[in-house]
This record gives sequence, C-alpha cells and structure tokens, in this order.
Amino acid sequence: MFPTFTLRYARLPTHFFEPFTPVTVEKPELVAFNRELAETLGFDLSAFDEKTATDWFSGNEVPPGAEPVAQAYAGHQFGGFSPRLGDGRAVLLGEVTDRDGALRDIQLKGAGRTPFSRGGDGRAPLGPVLREYLLSEAMHVMGIPTTRALAAVTTGERVMRRMPEPGAVLTRVASSHIRVGTFQYFGSRHDAEAVKTLADHVIERHYPELLETPETDRYMALLKAIQQRQAELVARWMGVGFIHGVMNTDNTSIAGETIDFGPCAFMERYDPKTVFSSIDTGGRYAYVNQPVILQWNMARLAEAMLPLFDEDEQRAIERATEVVQGFSEQYQAAWLAVMRDKIGLRHHEEDNDQELIEALQEAMRVGRADFTLTFRQLGECARDEAADDALLALFEQDADMRDWLPRWRQRLTREAASGDEIARRMHAVNPLYIPRNHQVEQALSAAAEGNFEPFETLREVLAHPFDEQPGREAWTLPAGPDEGVFRTFCGT
Repeated sequence: MFPTFTLRYARLPTHFFEPFTPVTVEKPELVAFNRELAETLGFDLSAFDEKTATDWFSGNEVPPGAEPVAQAYAGHQFGGFSPRLGDGRAVLLGEVTDRDGALRDIQLKGAGRTPFSRGGDGRAPLGPVLREYLLSEAMHVMGIPTTRALAAVTTGERVMRRMPEPGAVLTRVASSHIRVGTFQYFGSRHDAEAVKTLADHVIERHYPELLETPETDRYMALLKAIQQRQAELVARWMGVGFIHGVMNTDNTSIAGETIDFGPCAFMERYDPKTVFSSIDTGGRYAYVNQPVILQWNMARLAEAMLPLFDEDEQRAIERATEVVQGFSEQYQAAWLAVMRDKIGLRHHEEDNDQELIEALQEAMRVGRADFTLTFRQLGECARDEAADDALLALFEQDADMRDWLPRWRQRLTREAASGDEIARRMHAVNPLYIPRNHQVEQALSAAAEGNFEPFETLREVLAHPFDEQPGREAWTLPAGPDEGVFRTFCGT
C-alpha cells in the first residue's frame, strides 16, 4: 500500500540527524485519513487496510523501506538562540516521489521522545494535531504553499499539557522539513563543510535551476531564491489574515512552505496588531510584524551561510547584506500583487493602487470589520451597487468606507472588464469559508470527547473555501459575543 521510499536525507552525513524508531502506543485508532493526498503520493488505495495503516501512522510499525530519523536543527525562538533543538517529537520516515514527480517527505509528529527532546515527552495532544490537520489542508485548497496532513491517529494514551488530553500522532507531508534553523545548526558550529553539503542538497531538491549558476554565485543566488519564496508566502498569509504565531527560525521552511501550525489562527475583526499565541506575550509575531520577522529570519540564514558567499568574510557580509536588504522590495511587490487581486485589479498597475489598498485597510481597522467577509462582500459590490448596504453593515463605523467605495469604483472603470467578470475574479481569491477559531475549537473540544462529527463537517466545509455552500451559511459567520477564542496554544 505504501509507495516506495527514497532516503536522501538519511543518506546525508550522520551528524545531520539521529536514527530513531517511533515509540509504540497503547491503542491506536485512525480518526482521519486524507485519501486525495494519499492518491497524489502514490498510495495503492485498492490495497488499503485500516489496521496496517493505523499501525504505520501511529508509529507502531515502520513501513517497508523507511529508515526513521530525527532531524538536527537549531533556531532563534522569540529572538533567543538555541544551538540544539531538532525533532523533539517527530521522525522523518523518508521521502516518496508523488504522481507529479515531486519528492515529498513523510513525517510522524508525536512519535515519542527523541534524542532532541530536551526533557519533553515527545508526544502530541489530539487538539493541536487536529488543528494542524484542518488549517494546513485549508491553506492548501486556498493555494498557499504548506505542509499537508495525511493522517491523524489517536493513541489511547493521555498527554499532560495544561491538563490531561487525549494523545495523537499526525502524519505530515512536506516538500522537505529543512529549515533556516537547519543551516543555523551547522553555522553556529562553524562547520562550513556541513553548511555547503546542506546547501547543495537544498539546491538539488528545491532549486535545481541554480545548478546552472557558477559556483561563485550559486549560494548567493540560493539565499535570494529562498528569500523570494518566503516573501511570496508571507504576502499570501497577509492576504487571508493568517497569523502563524511562532515564526521562529526553526519554523521557517527553506522550501517556502507554511510549516509548524502551533498557535496559529485566522484574524476576524481587522486589527494589524492581532496576536493569538498564548506564548507571544510581547506581540513579536503579530499580524503586522510577520514581514519584518521574515526579513530578520532571512538575515539569520545569511549569517549561517556566510562561508559560502566569499572567502573574504567582509565581502561575504557585504554581499549577504545587499540581498537581505532587498527583501522589502521583494515582499512589497508580492504583497501588492496579492492585494490588487483581492480588490479586483488585474488589468494594469497604477501608481495609486497601494494607497487605495491601504485606505481600505484603515477603513476596516476603524470600522472593526471582519477581514474575510469584507473582501468577499466587496466582490458582490463590484457586480451591483445594491450590495453596498450588506458591506457597510459589516462596519461599526462606516464613514471611511463610504468615502472609499466611489474611489474604488472609479479605479475599476479602467480594468476593461464587466462587473460580473471582476466579481468572479475576486471570489476566486477571496475565501468565504476560513477556519474560524471558535469553530475550530468547538470541533476539537468535541473530538476530545470522542465525537469527530464536528471535525469532519468542518473539514468538508473548508475543502471548498471559495464556493457558496447552501445550508452552511453559519460557517461563514464570525464569533458571537460569547464565542470568541483569543488565545491559542502550541501543544508542545
């Protein structure tokens, strides 16, 4: 049933990882399985056996051909550097080649205490496992690069966090699990040979076009390419109101994917200072700070890679600084492209487009409007001015929005498209359904009591975020006065 494994990461030098066999669990039960993803990965579902799958996805048995390893990495966590982090509760089984010819990691998260656990129990509670399942799959169908969820298994054991919780294991799929912190692990040890080995591995796997670049410029080109992907990724986050919550360097993927869905959440009422994570007490990773933090993370990557840029350290620093300083331009272009799409501007770019978007955001902030519903309803307003009343009803104070609408409509006249066409384009990029925090928490609470029906319903709703789903209008609504969930937790 399992596709054939390759073991490229496990064939790197042995100090890149620690071999680790998942710790068996007491009473595993498969509670979620992503058949669509399994088919993409090349699983033979005609031979699907739930008992075997449960054993594999719980870690009770190692699939044929796998050689589980815990990957080594370091990282800056909330600005403080930890030279040895690594997979404290995760194991990489290996890589498979999917039906599109892409190499994909398969990892078990919550598989037991590894040599990197640093006193932790190596386990995962059910709630965070299901949260990552829901949110990562929601990100995928919205077209945002992300790790994905293949399966969730309950363990029949309890995990102690704030209180005893059911344990679970998540099977996660990624282009790879190499992070900025992986480079930092070797850079902080002044192991230039390992940094080069890792960079060559990353180029071969994720940026093969750079193999044509002369070696004297190849690693600088790699830094710039990683930074470009990250700029585009965070711009996409900002476009849907996603707040990652723990943008540590060990949670920043070299492949440019969203990774490590801990205390993440989607913003409802627009406020750029919004923070959900219970551990982000200073707001370091607030919505508005995400681009700034990403640039900071890229500077840490550049530091780790310095020996690859030039034999002369000062020249290496100068070259790296120039690339990192270029992040703002890369991000601004990516963000403007995302936001222009969201308000229906595609035909050509005008000098005042950025100011128009920023004026909309300020009207939303002052009016305390729901981020997702504002952009969705704006599509209806592109089609018919009669829809303006429903839009303005989303605002507690609507004077700024009333002033903004005529400016926007005047701008749309230069789009050379009908209102219906603009509305269709906007609805294709502005989701109607997002994983609203109160709905996610309700589904997780029910699952903790053994009722997975709300989880399955929410999973079905989120599978079609851009489509109207008759009878499911309640899933579009923000939290009521007594439903708001303003703190989320990592589960580590």
